[in-house]
Amino acid sequence: MRRVILLLILTGCTFAAEPKTVHFQSEDHQTKLVGYLFEPSGGGAHAAVVMLHGRAGPYSSLANGIYTANTLSKRHMEWGEFWAQRGYIALLVDSFGPRGYPAGFPKGSYKDRPSAVSEQTVRPLDAYGALRYLRGRTDIVTDRIGVQGWSNGGMTVLVTMSGHAPGIDRPTPVTGFRAAIAEYPGCDMDAIKGRYVSYSSILMMIASADEEVSPKRCEAFAQEARASGSDLEPIVYPGAEHNFDDPSKTKQSNPANRRATADAMRRAEAFFDSHLKK
Repeated sequence: MRRVILLLILTGCTFAAEPKTVHFQSEDHQTKLVGYLFEPSGGGAHAAVVMLHGRAGPYSSLANGIYTANTLSKRHMEWGEFWAQRGYIALLVDSFGPRGYPAGFPKGSYKDRPSAVSEQTVRPLDAYGALRYLRGRTDIVTDRIGVQGWSNGGMTVLVTMSGHAPGIDRPTPVTGFRAAIAEYPGCDMDAIKGRYVSYSSILMMIASADEEVSPKRCEAFAQEARASGSDLEPIVYPGAEHNFDDPSKTKQSNPANRRATADAMRRAEAFFDSHLKK
């Protein structure tokens, strides 16, 4: 975190060093969610990005039982800061903590996770709760809001962007999210099987050496979705692993992950700029 702040000072970029903690209702109408708001400097109204964490939750593995804005993972901090630097308001949603699972879930636990945190039936309701919250703010361009998710959050994005997503009736780019980014999602969910038609544009990033989900299944899903009329662009990163944009030394010691991270950030910026800043 100190390295990032120092770099920003040296490059002349400024924004709040610590995200604001906010609370809002999920579209399940019973869960009060916690979110972390990254804000750019300067006044006026901004386009926005809703950020959806993966299976490990939004917090650092070193949180040691303290789950606050001060213990967010490096990846979520860096992406939130990345969007704030570029003039967006970014809202990271904690779907797990308010439901009793702040530490998230370990690798390989998919079949054992409770239905209370399902990326197919529950987490899309959180995404639309975040959308409603942002649209209630005066500093947001209300029809210029995108959504980005990683892993389990990327799976949530795919469900959220379908024409029959839970949490919204008859979604369109105006009533729902303007555009979406799904990073290394699992693509074998029941909710997206069959004819999948997204209501807005999706950029999907696939790691060819993904050890947690099937990249081949995601490539096939993308092909099927495009044939059904979805505006979905798949990007395959050769040699990249699951969580390739995790800034830890373990991940970034792999040159394929470093290349994928740099390209993903470049593409993400261009993609959201084209859809959210017109």
